[in-house]
Amino acid sequence: MRGGGAGRQGGTMRRPLGILGCCPVLLLLLLLLLQPGARSVPHRLRRQPLGSGFSGSHGAADSACKNRPLDLVFIIDSSRSVRPEEFEKVKVFLSKMIDTLDVGERTTRVAVMNYASTVKVEFPLRTYFDKASMKDAISHIQPLSAGTMTGLAIQTAMDEVFTEEMGTRPANFNIPKVVIVVTDGRPQDQVQDVAASARTAGIEIYAVGVDRADMQSLRVMASEPLDEHVFYVETYGVIEKLTSKFRETFCAANTCALGTHDCEQVCVSNGGSYLCDCFEGYTLNPDKRTCSVVDVCAPGKHECDQICVSNNGSYVCECYEGYTLNPDKKTCSAMDLCAPGRHDCAQVCRQTDGSYSCDCFEGFTLNPDKKTCSAVDMCAPGRHDCEQVCVRDDLFYTCDCYQGYTLNPDKKSCSRIDVCAPGTHDCEQVCVSNEGSYTCDCYEGFTLNPDEKTCSRASTSSLVTTEEACKCEAIAALQDSVTSRLQALSTKLDEVSEKLQAYQERQQVV
Repeated sequence: MRGGGAGRQGGTMRRPLGILGCCPVLLLLLLLLLQPGARSVPHRLRRQPLGSGFSGSHGAADSACKNRPLDLVFIIDSSRSVRPEEFEKVKVFLSKMIDTLDVGERTTRVAVMNYASTVKVEFPLRTYFDKASMKDAISHIQPLSAGTMTGLAIQTAMDEVFTEEMGTRPANFNIPKVVIVVTDGRPQDQVQDVAASARTAGIEIYAVGVDRADMQSLRVMASEPLDEHVFYVETYGVIEKLTSKFRETFCAANTCALGTHDCEQVCVSNGGSYLCDCFEGYTLNPDKRTCSVVDVCAPGKHECDQICVSNNGSYVCECYEGYTLNPDKKTCSAMDLCAPGRHDCAQVCRQTDGSYSCDCFEGFTLNPDKKTCSAVDMCAPGRHDCEQVCVRDDLFYTCDCYQGYTLNPDKKSCSRIDVCAPGTHDCEQVCVSNEGSYTCDCYEGFTLNPDEKTCSRASTSSLVTTEEACKCEAIAALQDSVTSRLQALSTKLDEVSEKLQAYQERQQVV
């Protein structure tokens, strides 16, 4: 026992909390009865039938004790294994328990829950404050039949009964919350975890087993010490005799129950004296009275790989940003932050040391929000190598040339087009180049027709001699010859220019 109480569930009361509200003379008499040898306390974990010597009444027990106020909830099993006549005896037990209590709005409040495979709150703590009304309501309770969902019943008590709306008094009133579970079977759900949660929440649990009740289940749901919170009777026929034992429990005159101790958290009765203990997650100080929080996350006291988080006397493990907790709930693994749904990048996610950054596909640029992307203007100045015209084509571009120029084989630079070369124009007589375009003209003695292409002989008022006509034809023939030679020469100059450019490029490569 740590400070008189190791192995106790955190937050539960080690001894029933009660206070004797009687006069000093009765208090003195009761203290005398508690002297060694005056009475013996039976060991409640032994599966012994309650028979002779276990009476349901003894002298003054018939009158209600002045116990310390309680918020008391009875949870009774009415599954199929409980026969109707046995269930009636459970109701008699509840009525006799009511008779032993100091019932009232400002004293002990009582609620009754009925359970099998489902749970029914017969009446909460706020409903009745007199014994007659409670006993009348108990007499009308009907069994629910199938199933034994004890864990569900305890959970329902926490969720729906032990609330201020349902009559539980506020925490600052320091009114003990007590549950008495009566069952004859084995729970069909996970009662251990639910009962532990209830005890941690400050609810003291008594477990009463009848006939075929599973003793191990009674132990896991009851509060510590088990020999004061677990009861067993052979049959429902003697269950009402437990009322005297509960009366002793709730009306006992000891230092812890009277509240005359100086324990900061838990008082544990020890014969005629007491010892102090602490809630789970606390440790008893050297003064043996006060408690200090245990630092469960101190180095060497936990198994967390990265972060230890203290949690009501226990701890849970967490991980740094960019890591995820493994199934062992202790170690951490790097998280794939770029997995679908885990990032907000519009196009490309790049993971870097527990974080990530966004990037874009080729032809796109990252926007100032560092998440979305916009298409790059590939034809913006400085982004292309076209000599004259850049033509954008989705994510790429092509080069083109101004009118009167043609794209060279390198697909980037342009050369002027000889628009008057043979076969490239539709002038009948004379083609005149004009900055990448051309116009048509006619020989002397001819005039350009309205179609701007063909020519007609000019009409004249003077007669033209045969000699002059011959001269005109000779001149025209000479002009054609000169024009043809000039065109051939221009073609050769272009070829020489291309060869020179190719030579220069090879020289640059060398």
